Amino acid sequence: MFQGETAITIDDKGRLAIPTAYRDVVARASGNRLVVTYNPFDAGCLYIYPHDVWEKVRDQVNALPRTRAVNRQLQLKLVGAACFVEPDGSGRISIPASQRSACALDKRAVLLGMGDKFELWSEQAHHAQIRQTLGDADLGDDLLELRL
Repeated sequence: MFQGETAITIDDKGRLAIPTAYRDVVARASGNRLVVTYNPFDAGCLYIYPHDVWEKVRDQVNALPRTRAVNRQLQLKLVGAACFVEPDGSGRISIPASQRSACALDKRAVLLGMGDKFELWSEQAHHAQIRQTLGDADLGDDLLELRL
């Protein structure tokens, strides 16, 4: 559904414009409702889910036993921090100040289409990720079969 990399500007009120190529898809797929939450795996990044995709993720995460610390961390970062947003008439969404601060998001950011969701990266964190390379030791059996 979503793919590609877009340099994004976040205004002083914490708003960013959803790229025009995705606005119709967001409107159709999720009734113009999105969910913003933390990426529990990478610092400097937020996930932005269409509402229908989010509900499935939320239910899976909430079904995990709360007796394990890693499950509670996942629930805290994904479900506890989730915020519903709707694009305004100009296709902009507001990113909560607490999430912008925690991920060091300022004026310059990068929006990545990752199939079923977006990832919103601080420009610095995105550049750090892109500069990393995969070595032979990083490749498990599941990756060895890929024809890239």
